[in-house]
Amino acid sequence: MNETKIAQGDDKVSGFENKNLGSRPKDEADRKKVMSPTLTARDLMRDAWPLRRYIKLDNVFYEAVRFISPRVTKKFTARRARSIWEGTARRIDSDEMDALRAALIEESKIEARELRAHLASLDQKIASFEAAAHRQAMARQGQEMGR
Repeated sequence: MNETKIAQGDDKVSGFENKNLGSRPKDEADRKKVMSPTLTARDLMRDAWPLRRYIKLDNVFYEAVRFISPRVTKKFTARRARSIWEGTARRIDSDEMDALRAALIEESKIEARELRAHLASLDQKIASFEAAAHRQAMARQGQEMGR
């Protein structure tokens, strides 16, 4: 009679009460935070070669191939660049991911240089406006003294 009780699967005896036996159970919120390598690569590529700078996707793919090809072991083509851009690549190699991260760093440097140049030009414009305003104020002051 005892054997039939064990055979029926008394989980309390074995200690497994429909628990997730993984090393670190995840709840639904944790699963939603995890992003697949394909989507991560897609986001890296879109950030590294923004469409606003390159205007056309063909230009993006051309520049991506020029940048990534020397950094990966396999042949990297415009077709591969398109599949990563669209998020349809089946896999992302580690050297491709490293090249995408390097491209993002380069894009960040370019953008920082452009922003510094734009700020410098704005500083020049502000200084010239202030100088012109100062000259006008001095001219008015001189006219008032001459009366």
